[in-house]
Amino acid sequence: MTEKHLILEEADPAIFYGVNNGNMQMLKALHPKLRIIARGNVIKAMGDEEELAAFDEHVDKLQKHCARYNSLAEEDILHIVKGEKTGRDTISGAIVFSVTGKPITARSENQQRLVQAFETHDMVFAIGPAGSGKTYTSIALAVRAMKNKEVRRIVLSRPAVEAGEKLGFLPGDMRDKIDPYLQPLYDALEDMIPRQKLNEMMEQNIIQIAPLAFMRGRTLNDAVVILDEAQNTTPAQIKMFLTRMGMNTKMIVTGDMTQIDLPRPQKSGLVEALQILKDVKGIAVIELNQKDIVRHKLVTRIVNAYDNYEKQMKDNESTHTN
Repeated sequence: MTEKHLILEEADPAIFYGVNNGNMQMLKALHPKLRIIARGNVIKAMGDEEELAAFDEHVDKLQKHCARYNSLAEEDILHIVKGEKTGRDTISGAIVFSVTGKPITARSENQQRLVQAFETHDMVFAIGPAGSGKTYTSIALAVRAMKNKEVRRIVLSRPAVEAGEKLGFLPGDMRDKIDPYLQPLYDALEDMIPRQKLNEMMEQNIIQIAPLAFMRGRTLNDAVVILDEAQNTTPAQIKMFLTRMGMNTKMIVTGDMTQIDLPRPQKSGLVEALQILKDVKGIAVIELNQKDIVRHKLVTRIVNAYDNYEKQMKDNESTHTN
């Protein structure tokens, strides 16, 4: 009798084993000649070598399914063990799958353009209003690249621009002070990666979330690097960030020109970068607009109302000047 230890490296054990270990019970039923014990992320199987080889192959395929779709149902196990396609394998257009197993897709024409630009360019600027999906879609693309082993890590960054409260006066240590600025990035990741797995990846620096200031002096290789809220960078900051690009790295820079929080008369680094880099080969600029907003329908109305107000104010100013 041979003994083999299989480690669940890609899949979340809680999802893989199923509710009340239901998935493991099915696996045991499908491999009655083996003695199978699962603890933590290790599965110990004992039996003859031929049976163990088949079990190893099934576990590997189930892991990949679990990691990709963030779910594993009993019918999926039956299909995979029999060498058949599962129902999810027929779903097209999904970037990744959420922690609830739902497909995350590009939900507008411009979001689809962002997906295509990421596949054909190493650096992409995604510019658009709040709720247009630029950050969420970008993080989905990064998670997909990591799951497909196209890169080894994801690096997410934001400028920590103070709005109303000084960092020094906020309670807690440095992480406590900066986490509120980075929370939207955590929210998106938690939609796509199970909490336990996400925590492990962050502890191992496979996924890194840091303020822009922490990027200085680094060269980022073999990664997808996202700079969010880039409209709040200074020209020096965004230049520093863009020049961190290393080998086998893709960068996505997102921003909203209508939400610049820099103190006057400080110029936005994103505005300057788009002017300087507009003719540089290998860089794509995707502009999203109100039609791409996928939040509550009121968000579109609010954005439109503010746009109309700002246009009216500018018209009034030009009238008074003349």
